[in-house]
Amino acid sequence: MRRFRVISGRRLVRELSRKERTEFNKLQKRLRRNVGNAIADYTMIEAGDRVMVCLSGGKDSYAMLDVLLALRSSAPVDFELIAVNLDQKQPGFPEHVLPAYLEALDVPYYILEKDTYSVVRSVIPEGKTTCGLCSRLRRGSLYGFAADIGATKIALGHHRDDIVETLFLNLFFGGSLKAMPPKLLSDDKRNVVIRPMAYCKEKDLVAYADYKAFPIIPCNLCGSQENLQRVQIKQMLADWERQYPGRTETIFRGICNVAPSQLADTALFDFSNLRAEVDRDLHLPAICVVNL
Repeated sequence: MRRFRVISGRRLVRELSRKERTEFNKLQKRLRRNVGNAIADYTMIEAGDRVMVCLSGGKDSYAMLDVLLALRSSAPVDFELIAVNLDQKQPGFPEHVLPAYLEALDVPYYILEKDTYSVVRSVIPEGKTTCGLCSRLRRGSLYGFAADIGATKIALGHHRDDIVETLFLNLFFGGSLKAMPPKLLSDDKRNVVIRPMAYCKEKDLVAYADYKAFPIIPCNLCGSQENLQRVQIKQMLADWERQYPGRTETIFRGICNVAPSQLADTALFDFSNLRAEVDRDLHLPAICVVNL
């Protein structure tokens, strides 16, 4: 039976055995190291940044906030963290959970209320995938709010597996070779989006959420759709990983090691002006014809 202890009357954290504590410490160090490396590699956070941490109530965004708070305390530069949740007015959404959690952490936060749920339901027919429209509405709301609060960076909780899955989604269903970059300038050039969890494995985040007993809030709008293309891709990658351990990590390394000249995009590589270098001064031996 799992035991829990109360901290400051607000949160429940599972008590760990000595072995579990050792494993948790290793996991925590690995996540902090991966996030720290991603931030450094892509210059995600700089001195004076006000980082808007998008908190959905899922394991990934909880872990992102938790790790960023820990790194901020030892970072060589000063930066702000502001948690923001978009309440999309889904039926049954527990509005009290995130405010209670964030107040216990003493983290500044905003709850942005916008009824995108009704919009999605009115536009998308029953049984059809809602993720595309939902994500666009959510993204537009968050991008606009980031400008309102003076945020210089928008942090999203996408991890390594999300990035690899997106690569195959775009390849198989969209006919394009692209994924989710760890750092992105929005189309209107007004927002910089960062993904500090880009180097983190999903299985590590699942274990971390279990250890930390985050108050997970499920998505009732799209999280239960079994017909999602992403679900199919996730299953495909899981099958590959079982058959060839480390396959997902290898694919992710490939995303970070692109050779445009070995692909076929004329906008990325100048194939038209590709010429061989010929040494005009090269003296070739005379050709001898021998009659036998």
